[in-house]
Amino acid sequence: MSSPAATRRAVLAACLAAAALGSLAGAARADEGFAGQVLLMVDQPGCAYCMAWDREIAPAYPNTDEGRAAPLRRARLGAALPAEVVLERPARLTPTFILLREGREVARLEGYPGPDFFWPLLGEMLAIAD
Repeated sequence: MSSPAATRRAVLAACLAAAALGSLAGAARADEGFAGQVLLMVDQPGCAYCMAWDREIAPAYPNTDEGRAAPLRRARLGAALPAEVVLERPARLTPTFILLREGREVARLEGYPGPDFFWPLLGEMLAIAD
């Protein structure tokens, strides 16, 4: 019979694995195209705010009206983007969320303000794009 501490560790490990799989399932790569309207998330390994977004927003994002209106694409900070992507300026911090329409920047959110502010700010970005 396992100890309560071992059981808690096993449950925690399973929860973390499920959360990681859920966030990856909703994240499309930048090489999947930029036709139509997409939300480009510029991130980098080890970014605490990117990890918070992955934990708090990413699992639900593709199932929301916003996620359907602007599917998520990801790119690493400093990585070359396809020629079809035209930004007003390069991303300098992570995460940066850039709303693209047909590959052209329409609006930008630099940083992750937490779930209470992310959704309304994204809503404003989508309203600007209309």
